[in-house]
Amino acid sequence: MPRLFVVSARFYTGIADALLTGARAALSSGGATWEEAEVPGCLEIPAAIRYAVPHGNYDGFVALGCVIRGETSHYDIVCNESARGLTWLAIEHQAAIGNGILTVENEAQAVARADPARGNKGARAAEAALALIALKQKLAS
Repeated sequence: MPRLFVVSARFYTGIADALLTGARAALSSGGATWEEAEVPGCLEIPAAIRYAVPHGNYDGFVALGCVIRGETSHYDIVCNESARGLTWLAIEHQAAIGNGILTVENEAQAVARADPARGNKGARAAEAALALIALKQKLAS
């Protein structure tokens, strides 16, 4: 039974809740167990996962959050650096990470991507983490 650590950025609470609901459903149907942690925003997600790597005996991780474009370049920094951090963790620590950080132009796009009836990206991130865990196990045997 895979054990995962799910990190949810709470900046956009409603979107985060919908993504988390989707991830929970996918993990449950995948026979996984999980623990959850909340962080303020998407930039904090890679750090939270890095803190958990040596302490939780987790098989994988799920990153959930949302970045909506605003009027400044902060959007680009948050999108790029959170993705870079997750990629570094996956490579450096051989971590199975499902990236469910939405990067969208507006709230309507975020709502659509978090909608369970339209392919909730939280669920897709959890499924990606489970697929990577299975691949790691296959290659290790």
